[in-house]
This record gives sequence, C-alpha cells and structure tokens, in this order.
Amino acid sequence: MKKLIAAMTAFGGALSPALANDFETWLMSFRAEASAAGISEAVIDEAFSGVTINQRVFELNDNQPEFTRAIWDYLDTAVSERKIADGRAALAENRIALSLIEETYGVDAETIVAIWGLETAYGRIMGDYDAIQALATLGFEGRRTAYGRSQLIGALKIIQNGYASRSQLKGSWAGAMGHTQFIPTTYLAYAVDHDGDGARNIWSNLGDVFASTANYLSVSKYKNDAGWGLEARLPAGFDYAVAGTSMKKPLVEWASLGVEAVRGDLFGDFDPNQRGRLILPAGAKGPAFIVFENFEAILKYNRSTAYALAVAMLSDEIAGRTGRAATLWPREDRPLSLDERKALQRALAARGYNPGPIDGIIGAGTKSALRKWQKNNGLPADGYASAAILKTIQK
Repeated sequence: MKKLIAAMTAFGGALSPALANDFETWLMSFRAEASAAGISEAVIDEAFSGVTINQRVFELNDNQPEFTRAIWDYLDTAVSERKIADGRAALAENRIALSLIEETYGVDAETIVAIWGLETAYGRIMGDYDAIQALATLGFEGRRTAYGRSQLIGALKIIQNGYASRSQLKGSWAGAMGHTQFIPTTYLAYAVDHDGDGARNIWSNLGDVFASTANYLSVSKYKNDAGWGLEARLPAGFDYAVAGTSMKKPLVEWASLGVEAVRGDLFGDFDPNQRGRLILPAGAKGPAFIVFENFEAILKYNRSTAYALAVAMLSDEIAGRTGRAATLWPREDRPLSLDERKALQRALAARGYNPGPIDGIIGAGTKSALRKWQKNNGLPADGYASAAILKTIQK
C-alpha cells in the first residue's frame, strides 16, 4: 500500500510506469485464475477492458466510517430524525410487499427497511464506483487482496450467468451493489427472484431487493419477534472481562450477576432463558447492551458492531419504539487514527500481549490482548481502544 501511494505521489497522483506494469502483470495472472474458475475469455475481455487502479478505493479501505468514526457520531447520522422519518415513509409506501416478504421469510419489515436506509438512504445513494475496477484494485494490493479476488470472480460469474450486464455492476468502493448493497458472492448465494420474472434484480426491482435481504437474514438465523437485544445497566464492581466476548448467558444468569434492563423489566419482553452476550461499544463509560441471535444475524450482513446497532436502533424507531440509547455516550473521547490504532497494537505486542497483525483493525484479537493488559494493570477490562488507553500503555 505504501509503495502504491508513494509511487502515485511521485507522479502527481498518476500511476508510475513501473506500478502500472505491476498491475498489468497482476491482471494477467488473475485472468488465468478467472479462466480456471470457469469464466469465459469473452467475459474476461469485456470486464477488464480499460480497467486501471482506483486510488480512492485504497483510501476508503483504510477508513471505513463504521470502524473509524466514534460510534456516537456514526449513530447520530445513521439514526437521525431524517433517517427515521424517511424509513417510516418507505415502510408505509411498500407495506403490502414487505408484509408478504415478512410472512414468507420470518424477518420483520422494519429491519429490512432499516438496512435499506443505512446502505443506500432508501435507494437514493447506491454508489457509482465501477465494481470490477474497485475489486481489481482491492485484489491487486493491500490488506484485502483475498477478498478482492474472490469477489471479482463472483462479479464475473454474475456477468457470465446473465444476471446483470457489465455496465450494471456499479456500487460502493468495496464492490457492494444494489439497494441493499450485496457483494457479488452474497448476491450469488442469497439473491431472490421474488416476482418470478427470471431475474434477481437488486438494482431496480424492490420486491427482489426486499426478498433478497430477508432471505440473507433468514439464512443467518434471524427470527421475527425474537428481538435484537436490550440496553443494560451493570452493577458496581461488575467484571467487564465478560463483555465483548463470544460468551453467551441466559437472561436469568445475567440477572443473577446484577444486570438490569435500562428500560422496563429484564424479562418484560423476552424469555428468561434467551441467551445473549454483553457488548460495550464505547467501553465501561458508555452504554451496555445484551444482544441476541438476531443481532448476530445482522452482524453477518456487516461485521461492524456500530452498523448492527444502527440497524437495530433504526428498526425500533421506524416501528415506533424507542431505539436510541438512554445512557449517555462518552462524547469527550475521540476515535484513534489508523496510525494510533497500529501504535496501540505495537505497544501491546511489545509488552507480551499478542494483538494479532499490526493492521490498525481493532478486532477480536486486539480487544482480547487489551483486556488482558487492562486486567493485569488494575483497569476495567472492557477492551475499549481509546486515546487515554493508548497514552497510558505507552508510558
């Protein structure tokens, strides 16, 4: 990545001849990979005609808003009054189709509409990146080359199978397409021809869009009326080490640890034996949530806790329920930059706590290492990567 940026900077933002040659060499190698996957030469030729690197894709790949913005800033936008009002209007306008799909797939209409709203502002902003170019850029160099190559093969299969034309394959910088932003392999596996017209049209047929989204969630074990989770209140002296992990407990066990619901009764709307895990998206100083299987299904759509919370909260608000957190977010905190996230990982590694790759991604490995360091240093083991924690660990 650094080689790419340096080479482009040296040539005023244009690819250096050497790097352009590197990309052409990679593209020739990938053509052989695509051919081995059963893609015809004609489709390969059409897809890659004139394709070059898109530098903006690299920049966005390192700064996805759901991973780099403070979660409260992300949620302010994702669950804004405008987004809620537009969602309620979209639900009302498409109620007949959504009710049928809800009954067929067991996924509530409000969650489908919330995903639609978050992904493309209810179809208004579907992205204009050339998916083939974006995926070729990701496949060529960077931290997601395997993703780029696999999705590029998927995109070529979409063209070859006649599901969409080369010109239709436009969307996000990461190759996601249509009203609810399916990546190519997700499209191939889960897109649905709802109206039986022979096409799985996630670009302009809302019936196909809603059914495809519901099908994906249903296969991911989403169940209507099971709820996504609840905001929790933790007792003094709570062991934060159990939060943010894969550890699931029945609600009755959480209650035995002193956990309460912020709104209403812990068992008011849920089976006491329903299992959930505890998450602290902004650490010990922010809101806490117990999340259930439906939340995990949303995470399969996008592996960001901020995104899944936004879908959950927006769907509640669209349904007329209070969805946003009652507990205040620690807005005095600030998100770490990419360099700071890498610095935190390096500091953990230097102290014998293995965070995994030094890639600036605060994933499960980094959070686990951070929790161990916090616990050994007498701090709340919440695994929350903050500027204050970075400053403390670097002392």
